[in-house]
This record gives sequence, structure tokens and C-alpha cells, in this order.
Amino acid sequence: MSVACIVVAAGRGERLGEQRPKAFVEVGGRPLVWHALRAASDATRVSHVVVVAPDGFAGDPALAGVAAVVPGGATRQHSVANGLAALPDDTEIVLVHDAARCLAPPALFDAVAGAVLSGHDAVVPGVPVVDTLKAVDGAGRVTATPDRTELRAIQTPQGFRRAVLERAHLAAVERGDTDAPDDGALVERLGLPVHVVAGDADAFKVTRPLDLLLAAAVLSRRSAAV
Repeated sequence: MSVACIVVAAGRGERLGEQRPKAFVEVGGRPLVWHALRAASDATRVSHVVVVAPDGFAGDPALAGVAAVVPGGATRQHSVANGLAALPDDTEIVLVHDAARCLAPPALFDAVAGAVLSGHDAVVPGVPVVDTLKAVDGAGRVTATPDRTELRAIQTPQGFRRAVLERAHLAAVERGDTDAPDDGALVERLGLPVHVVAGDADAFKVTRPLDLLLAAAVLSRRSAAV
């Protein structure tokens, strides 16, 4: 089956405190999106990559060689929908990846795609939650302490059968639903099962300046291991 990857790189990333859109901020001398694209391209199961980029960045050198670059939308959900519309007709499996998780390794892309190929309609990678979590009401009172052994912090890339992901996005539009935290949640809202596979510690999300330092440290560790 043909596997394509949509790399979402259209977010502004205001919490990072940079002038450029987050995906085009550099770490290790390269933009975050460059690292994400390299991982997607190095995955053995991925045959086609589409990038969703901010206005004015379609010609950025970091995107050189990408099969298709499409504009982002007002929300992440809209951006993913734009990427879906740009996929080749023969694409059967879709991976959706956030450029902000720029150091997710190629093996994670292959593991997620492999789980979809094995028969799951929707697959998300997740890592165990290490902190104690509290549910809190509007007044700041704790209402529950979930059992963290049953919780996972979800990452990308996430994988789907194309027909399922397109159906989930269409249903969201019909509901006027724009607040889904990820594409896996859209499939959940269809009432369909979402399978979780093991995530990777390197697939953390670059959100704050401290995360850039962590990403630089990971790149340094990788270089030393070569």
C-alpha cells in the first residue's frame, strides 16, 4: 500500500519567542522542518511527503525536494485537511506529523505505518506519563487523580487509513468541530478505535526556548554516536 506523510509546519509558535514561524527556527544549524523532513524521507515505508507551510515559505530552501508544498489554514485541523487534499490519488495510508516534533526518528514513522498496514485504521504513538496528573475544576479544586499507568502522552507521526482520516475530517466540518487536539481525536469522535504503539523519547515537541536546547543536545548526542 502507498504510504504518504503530511508534515504540518504552518504554526506560528508564539511560545517559542522567535520572529520566524516555529518550523523554520533553526536547531543544529537547520530549521526544525528540515529535520522532520529528513526523518520522514529516511523512513523506509514512506513514499511521498507533503508539507503544509505558512504563507510565503513555499520556496524556502528547507523545503527543497519536497513533492508538494501547500498553504496552511486558520487551524491545525484545516492545515491537515489542505495536506490531505494534495495527496496522490493512489495514497492509501496517511501519516500526519508535526514539524515541531522534529527529532522523531525514521523508525517511529515505520512503526506507525506498519501498525496501520497490519490492520489498524488509526494508530498513534505514545509514551508513559511520568508526572502525577490532577483533574481540576474552574475554581482550582482537584476533582480527580487519574491512574497514570493507564495514561500515555501522545506524539506524532500518527497513521491512518486514508478513507478513515478523510471521513473524520469531513465529519468534523459537518459538526463545526475545530478544537480536536490531534487527528487521533477526530477518529475517536467517529466512535472508531485508535491503537497506541510505543512512542520515542526523541519525538518530544519543541514548544519553549528550553526545548530548543534539549533538541540541540539530542543532535549532539546523535553526532557523537556516529
